[in-house]
Amino acid sequence: MDEKTRGRREQAMKELTAQRDAYRKKEGISKGRRGLVIVNTGKGKGKTTAALGLMMRAHGRGLRVKLFQFLKHDTAKFGEHRTLDMLELPYQGLGDGWTWRSKDLENSAELAAHGWALAREAIESGDYDLIVLDEFTYPLKYGWVAWPEVEAVLKARDPNLHVVITGRDALPELVEFADTVSEINPVKHAYEQGIGGQQGIEY
Repeated sequence: MDEKTRGRREQAMKELTAQRDAYRKKEGISKGRRGLVIVNTGKGKGKTTAALGLMMRAHGRGLRVKLFQFLKHDTAKFGEHRTLDMLELPYQGLGDGWTWRSKDLENSAELAAHGWALAREAIESGDYDLIVLDEFTYPLKYGWVAWPEVEAVLKARDPNLHVVITGRDALPELVEFADTVSEINPVKHAYEQGIGGQQGIEY
């Protein structure tokens, strides 16, 4: 073992020992199931990936899950769609592709509003335990879907239903409302080095 690694190990073992000895389980933590609103936001890679990971975990625990994608179109067959098909998990593409490629932004707005109507129906149906609204921060940010309506639906949902929302620039109101918010920020990205999107990684 080189000197630098040895020093890192020794320092880590001291810190970990101190953390372990100081650990006390927080009091007042509720037990049992409670539906959460979870937001994955920020400019870094991994927001949708994290939400898909939650779907896999929830499915493994027998929860009924569904994915709504607000930018990807309904014929998209990226890696996640192929996996969801194999697992027979439901998903819907609701958009017409990335907004910066849209030839008709009014149509994009209408698709988002229609997509929200479908997602709202699913939220209110009682048929699911976890619903992912992928890239839903954009319709909220652009005013294509009204936050007060979304807030009302989320407040009135089944108290055991988890809702995961992903995308950049989450509204401050959404951040305030949510139970758990993760901001994923970029440190480095291969694209900046001239490396294009990789099959099975980006799509």
